[in-house]
Amino acid sequence: MEPGPQSNAMRKRTWVLLGIACAAVAAAALASKTEFGLRLWNSDTVVRLWNSDAMVAVLRLWNPDGAVAQAPTGQQASARAIPVELAKAVKKPVPVRIEALGTVSTIATVVIKPRLDSEITSVHFADGASVKEGDLLFTLDGRAIEAQIRQAEGQIARDQAQLEGAERDIRRYTELVAKNATPVINLDNAKTQGDVFRAAIRTDQGMLENLKVQLSYCTIRAPISGRISMATVKVGNFVRSADLIPLATINQIAPIYVSFGLPQRVLPEVRVAMAEGHATVEAIVPGESKRAIGSLTMIENSVEPATGMVTLRATMENRDEILWPGTLVTAQLTLRMEQAVTVPNVAVQVGQSDNFVYVVKDGVASVRPVKVSRAFEGEAVIERGLENGEMVVTDGQLLLINGSRVAPREARAGT
Repeated sequence: MEPGPQSNAMRKRTWVLLGIACAAVAAAALASKTEFGLRLWNSDTVVRLWNSDAMVAVLRLWNPDGAVAQAPTGQQASARAIPVELAKAVKKPVPVRIEALGTVSTIATVVIKPRLDSEITSVHFADGASVKEGDLLFTLDGRAIEAQIRQAEGQIARDQAQLEGAERDIRRYTELVAKNATPVINLDNAKTQGDVFRAAIRTDQGMLENLKVQLSYCTIRAPISGRISMATVKVGNFVRSADLIPLATINQIAPIYVSFGLPQRVLPEVRVAMAEGHATVEAIVPGESKRAIGSLTMIENSVEPATGMVTLRATMENRDEILWPGTLVTAQLTLRMEQAVTVPNVAVQVGQSDNFVYVVKDGVASVRPVKVSRAFEGEAVIERGLENGEMVVTDGQLLLINGSRVAPREARAGT
């Protein structure tokens, strides 16, 4: 039996009503992230639409058995307590901190090069090892210089003996001249010969000292403490003082510099903090749990005109060698400590005109506009709008409107 025209019209109207109802529910769900959407979702209009005869007819058509659950009335919905997570606003000392991208650089870098031409006979360090000032690094072949030293010492001994002979002649000729037994010219010649031998001894001594200095170049020691690079040459290689490639390089690791740039607008605050001795710096290395701590020690004497940035430099003790030359780090500059009210970041909601939080008092949540000055380690620092000790909602805000009744719940794992 074919349905009549009245039955077809009823079915069409039913499907139209079903489409309108689904569109209304979808619009309310999409708008649920805003305060206006929450009011719409909990409003009497939506409740009346849900309980209307047309919706009941649609649901009966969808479920022929007539098992239709009635939605709660507006009064029942408003009386229902919404479970939420709460946190207390706390007033405590909070640092005023500025973050910037920084670069680690060494205070001192020394390139190790030979000062004479010779063969390497020993390498006394492991590649990449930590060395101290004065540690022996390389030994060069110094046998030729040692032989020259012995030769110079022999020349000094010979000249010394000749000088002693000249001094004896001077004493003898002095006695003879006093007795008119020899001409004065002999005494003068003896004195001249003594002066020649004295000069020769000084020349030999100078040569001996120079050879000893050259011999000291055969033992190369660390001029500073730090980390040494790998040795570019090994035992048996012949090195020259004119070689461009160094034997090794030493970088001073502790202490070390961290340089970073800041915009010129914060320069007055930075200068005041540095003058008062409050400007501390923490360097955070990606992938490293520890932090290097130091102090701001230098502000560049000019601002870069093209960027409006000024370069700052902090000196870090770096005893644990957390920082490595050339590493990019996050530099956190702390200017001062301030007393401020803080709440978890998740408690602050973004409104159309300003930020706001839900403040809970006597089981009722109310909207409170707040001004956030900055964020610090997962907390929002509130400039105004909250007092110490007030309870705020940290989870469940999407189901709230101004004046909703709430019930505290335990924080869920992972939140």
